[in-house]
Amino acid sequence: MTSTTSTALSLRRDYLNGHRRMIVGRTVAATVAGSLPVPFLDDWLVGNLLGGAYRRIAAERQVDLDAAAITNLVHGRTAPAALESMAAAAISFRLAGKAWKRMIFAVTAARRARAAARTFLRITLFDHYCTRLHTGLGLDGDRALIVHDLIVRALDETPGSFSFEPFRRGALAAARATVKAPLELADIVTGGAVRRFLEKRNPVAEATAVSELESAIDQQLAASSSFLGRAVTAIELQLSAEVNPYLDSAIERFDRLWREREALT
Repeated sequence: MTSTTSTALSLRRDYLNGHRRMIVGRTVAATVAGSLPVPFLDDWLVGNLLGGAYRRIAAERQVDLDAAAITNLVHGRTAPAALESMAAAAISFRLAGKAWKRMIFAVTAARRARAAARTFLRITLFDHYCTRLHTGLGLDGDRALIVHDLIVRALDETPGSFSFEPFRRGALAAARATVKAPLELADIVTGGAVRRFLEKRNPVAEATAVSELESAIDQQLAASSSFLGRAVTAIELQLSAEVNPYLDSAIERFDRLWREREALT
């Protein structure tokens, strides 16, 4: 692809640039959280980290979301396998020899990088939906599930693939850290929200923990020296440097699928 074509694609989708760092940050943080060998906590963190991304995009695009809509946008009809808890990796790490540990690092990082790239694409297509396709004020659970399903279908039906290489280095660093000390890394990434949530697990504390999590992620992204800040900056730089027409093609495919469905209703 020529540089002229690349510039044209960038200009056509410049409305998506404003949320890119936030989306990448939430994606990386959710990938780390998905490794926690703690029942319920990993799902809670992933749901709130990604749910916060959908909520923020919708609010800034003036689209109201209810709780069911957020749940369906994050999980669809079932919890995404790519973000399931990877506790087995931590157990395998403790039992494995050096050669196997290196392989575990590589395999775990590759899985997380692919999951992160897929999550980044899904949230980015939702941003496009809110900006270009949504009509009306709100998005309820049923319609959000339709949006989710068509986004997934568009990604599956788009020829080619989106490079997960920008996410690989961050995923590898997370793999090395989380198999050794998953709770510690997740606590660092979330600014202590994990620790506070575990200490005060009750409905009132959970609402406070969600608010603290939102604030902590924003602070981590703003701090260039933080684990999350460094990882996101590196990914952003690589995403900007690489030319990959897959995202633009996926958006066009999603547009067609959405308009075809709307024509039938």
